[in-house]
Amino acid sequence: MEMEQRFDNKDEEYFKNLVNHKDLVIRTRAVCILADISGEKAIEPIGQVLLNDSDQLVRHEAAFSLGQLGSRSGIEALSKAVLNDPSFFVRHEAAVALGVIGSEECRKTLEQALNDESEEVKESAMIALANLDYISHVKRTNKFTSLTGG
Repeated sequence: MEMEQRFDNKDEEYFKNLVNHKDLVIRTRAVCILADISGEKAIEPIGQVLLNDSDQLVRHEAAFSLGQLGSRSGIEALSKAVLNDPSFFVRHEAAVALGVIGSEECRKTLEQALNDESEEVKESAMIALANLDYISHVKRTNKFTSLTGG
């Protein structure tokens, strides 16, 4: 109930603090809610969760949320996760998120991900790269390119 009330009040600080909570369910919810209520201002704390949380599910949700925010500000954290996260689950989602963002800035990282040991990561990178190629061809980004980015 408290989380719902804080969500209704758009209490950013409350949710920023919860991304460090001991309970992974609360951390996961906090990441998703923070992305929703804070937008661009949430990228730095969510990026920190992506790079530092101990749980792969929480890191996965952080990657997903950064992709949904669609900001180039999330590229650095997502790129690090694609190349270095120990979980293929997180690397896959970070590659998808880079495809959703759809910036040429992501191309080198996604090309490196084509050599990942995980087939899921390779396939996610391939789809993300196809989206970059499409964006380059049509010279625009829009809702369609975000939805097909990964």
